[in-house]
Amino acid sequence: MKIIAYWFLRAVAVIITAYLLPGVFLKSFLVALVVAVVLGFFNTIIRPILLVLTLPINIMTLGLFTLVINALLVILTSNIVPGFGVSSFGTAVFFSLILWLVNSVLNVFEPKEEK
Repeated sequence: MKIIAYWFLRAVAVIITAYLLPGVFLKSFLVALVVAVVLGFFNTIIRPILLVLTLPINIMTLGLFTLVINALLVILTSNIVPGFGVSSFGTAVFFSLILWLVNSVLNVFEPKEEK
């Protein structure tokens, strides 16, 4: 049940972010659910590999290259998921930043561990 709540909150975060940015196209809530799953998969599997491979450039830019990696993953998601699109690389960067901020705010509503 907890996983479904996380998934739902991530989809709500995608919807809020798409609403706030003019260059982001999101067709429906179902598409937002798929985007949440695909972005979660990319952030779990592909992002750590890319961070290790780009470690020297990430160190030289003091971690700012991570924004480029996040934007590339958003663009990859928009290419894979029909009904979701970003208009440019800059929009993808802002999408990843605002999505992080919205997810941080929505973390208040996540279910807590019961002891």
